[in-house]
Amino acid sequence: MAHDVVLGLDVGTSGVKAILVDASGEVRAATTTPLTLSTPQPGWAEQDPADWWSACLTSIRNVLQQHDARVLAVGIAGQMHSSVFLDAGGRVVRPALLWCDGRTTAQCAEITRLVGGEEQLREWVSNPALEGFTLPKVLWLRQHEPAAFARVTTVLLAKDYIRYRLTGEQATEPSDASGTLMYDSARQRWSRELMDAVGLPLSLLPNVGMSAAALGSVMPDAAQASGLRVGTPVVGGGADNACGAAGVGAVAPGEAVASWGTSGTVLAPMDAPRVDPALRAHTFCHVLPDVWYVMGVVLSAGGAFAWYRNQFARELADADDANERLNAEAEQIPRGADGVTFLPYLQGERTPHRDASARGAFLGMSLAHSRAHLTRAVLEGVCFALRDSLTILHELGLAPSHLLLTGGGARSPFVRRMQAEVCGLPVATVNREEGPAFGAALLAAVGAGVYRHLGEAAAATLVRGPLETPDRAAHLEYESAYQRFRAAYKAARPLA
Repeated sequence: MAHDVVLGLDVGTSGVKAILVDASGEVRAATTTPLTLSTPQPGWAEQDPADWWSACLTSIRNVLQQHDARVLAVGIAGQMHSSVFLDAGGRVVRPALLWCDGRTTAQCAEITRLVGGEEQLREWVSNPALEGFTLPKVLWLRQHEPAAFARVTTVLLAKDYIRYRLTGEQATEPSDASGTLMYDSARQRWSRELMDAVGLPLSLLPNVGMSAAALGSVMPDAAQASGLRVGTPVVGGGADNACGAAGVGAVAPGEAVASWGTSGTVLAPMDAPRVDPALRAHTFCHVLPDVWYVMGVVLSAGGAFAWYRNQFARELADADDANERLNAEAEQIPRGADGVTFLPYLQGERTPHRDASARGAFLGMSLAHSRAHLTRAVLEGVCFALRDSLTILHELGLAPSHLLLTGGGARSPFVRRMQAEVCGLPVATVNREEGPAFGAALLAAVGAGVYRHLGEAAAATLVRGPLETPDRAAHLEYESAYQRFRAAYKAARPLA
């Protein structure tokens, strides 16, 4: 007999994940279809939206084959900021420019100049102009590919393109709209003031609905291609970071979640929008009505460790337990890595430095140091970078009592303890590790009426592990190493 489930999709950079979740929160089926990244020039990053759609269809068909299920609703999470340019017929004009594409430095400066400075950006859209955001990509297209820009009638985000292919509806919701630099997160509307300042029509932008509301239903041709039933509701869904937070229960003020993916984030929900005066962190809408969050972003977290592993531990390349073996080496080294400091700015940095030109570095090495010291320094460097974001939360009056951990940094007891000791806060994990796809599934469950609201859905499906409380002396032992890390930022700057 078919079970009632909801489908959660996560349109990521490295793959599209699909999961089927029942009313108790049990994941009945899961699969991921990989994606590839195109880098036509150094610093560029593109993907063809058709590849997202193909991967979505493959993932949906695979989970439906794994489990006899009746899908009540679909929720979609997706990579933030990435721009899909559509013409009047709904056809993709050119490959999407991704969140990690760094070609738009000149356009960011132009936006800041056109609006009259960062103070105006803070007032209109709560964030500075950064290369990762969507608006600079639109201006880049206007300047560098005018023929393509002339064809564009709509700009969508990654998950919203998948909704369009499933339902025929061009729509978004506040959490993803917040990351475009075109949405007024405080007033929850597209910013006509900013669009006028940069000379773009509001007609480029889709309608905005709510994250748990149905914003379309599966069309017959999409049903045939995917295996979903015609008419299955597709809810608004959310940005991957917001859905990831929802997927571990960080849905109310007072919570905070630290996530290690390729990038790393520290995210704290708020009941009113607060903006960092120095614009070092982002202020975005959450996937719940009238909830916002502040988020700091470390561009290379798990990505920094993966780079290190692949370059410095090549003999472990084929080992399934490579990370565990490296962690075991590092655990034998004292806190502070005997003076070795790693700066994880391999792709530049977002928080707190807002510096696309920053680069990674090892400092303080001597003949006495081993690979184990470098491994420990890499892990500590990522933890220190995340603590930078936590420091900003405290400056804004957000003082979480503990951190929820998710992603790669949650799996290792050693790394969990390191995060607790570096930040000086208890940490906890939850019983679900499906990331943004699980948050998207919870939104679908709310949209289908299984739960009344997202808080209820999280409470019914998530179980938190016990708090792991750091030793006070260990936290104090890290203090000098953390201050050394902060002082070393100048070493990451270009010499000329």
